[in-house]
Amino acid sequence: MCGILGFVGQSDFNISEFSDANDLLAHRGPDDSGIWTNKNKQIFLGHRRLSILDLSSKGSQPMESKTGRFIISFNGEIYNHLDIRRELEKKYSLSPNYWDGTSDTETLLSSIELQGLEKTLEELLGMFSFAVWDDIKNTLFLARDRVGEKPLYFSVLDKKLYFSSELKALKYLSKGKLQISPDSLGLFFKYNYIPAPYSIYKNTFKLEAGSFLSISAAQVEEFSLSPSYEDLQSRKIVKNYWEIENVINHAKQNIFSSPEEAIYETEKGLSKAIKSQLISDVPLGTFLSGGIDSSLVTSLMQKNSMNKVKTFTIGFEEKRFDESIFAKKIASILGTDHTEHIISMDDALKIIPKLPTIYDEPFADSSQIPTTLVSSITKKRVTVALSGDGGDEFFGGYNRHFRVPQLYQYFNKVNT
Repeated sequence: MCGILGFVGQSDFNISEFSDANDLLAHRGPDDSGIWTNKNKQIFLGHRRLSILDLSSKGSQPMESKTGRFIISFNGEIYNHLDIRRELEKKYSLSPNYWDGTSDTETLLSSIELQGLEKTLEELLGMFSFAVWDDIKNTLFLARDRVGEKPLYFSVLDKKLYFSSELKALKYLSKGKLQISPDSLGLFFKYNYIPAPYSIYKNTFKLEAGSFLSISAAQVEEFSLSPSYEDLQSRKIVKNYWEIENVINHAKQNIFSSPEEAIYETEKGLSKAIKSQLISDVPLGTFLSGGIDSSLVTSLMQKNSMNKVKTFTIGFEEKRFDESIFAKKIASILGTDHTEHIISMDDALKIIPKLPTIYDEPFADSSQIPTTLVSSITKKRVTVALSGDGGDEFFGGYNRHFRVPQLYQYFNKVNT
């Protein structure tokens, strides 16, 4: 992951203060850092880089487009960027010498310059959040991937717009102007987390998944009072470029003819998705818990890899919590290069004081503890790790999903 940071408006800080805020994201991008600002210091873009594709300086950010019109600060990975490159070369008669390097950032930036933001967003497959400044129209674009895998916060305060991958940098840049939102606390106690577009702070929002923000410097200065997210939507400053309802409607019109076809197409799709994520210039691995989702990801990853996949799991000294034996069995069957780390109750307790700094706002899912622990052992051997997160949501694996047919039948009887 990388870290992005930025500001639009009349600045009340200097480049050194902005650099300090950028460095608060160093844990997201330890390999490189960069800052860009225009002549009148109206826009600042910051970046902390974790190098995955094109480890050279040609992948450094913020990155300027060929004409100098667009400048980007990008976090994430575009899995189909090579396909997009080939299409751009064909459509605009680009020679191979057009490209300075091999990074997906350059592909993304060139696509925006050549065919526009919305067309580009329609084509992207990946996890991302990014900021692009149009230096001719003095307009900022913020965008987030379809399911919101990469974070992006923003706030409009006192005729200024701030944005960042994490709230800590946003808070520093705003010089302590962010205040706790009682409404967000209410949401937290209701859901055990704070759902998008809200954050723990007033007038500070998570850009929703599958959406983008487009705002000019002049529009920022119009907001003497902080707008609500709904206000930004009504003014078409925030718009959706992708909606899950369209996917559902498409699926309803293209129902599989048999269970066998469904299984075949599901494996085909998963295999294609995982294979596309194996393109990397750094070591890769996977979290393996021994459950269905992580085992499936690991299996398909090993199937598409020439070498032994590096797998990582944590176990617990308390046997009633320990599932590492299942991970070990799966690793043995698949022939992976397996790393297992057994943790104690003290190890888990030591993590808890660090969680507020990691997450920046209240988050009551206990899985954050083992996730943090397994990440700490994984990063010693690999830079990127795949996981089975999202499998239960996608395939309906939670208990509540099994209850839906029962509830449907019950209420159907009541209504009749």
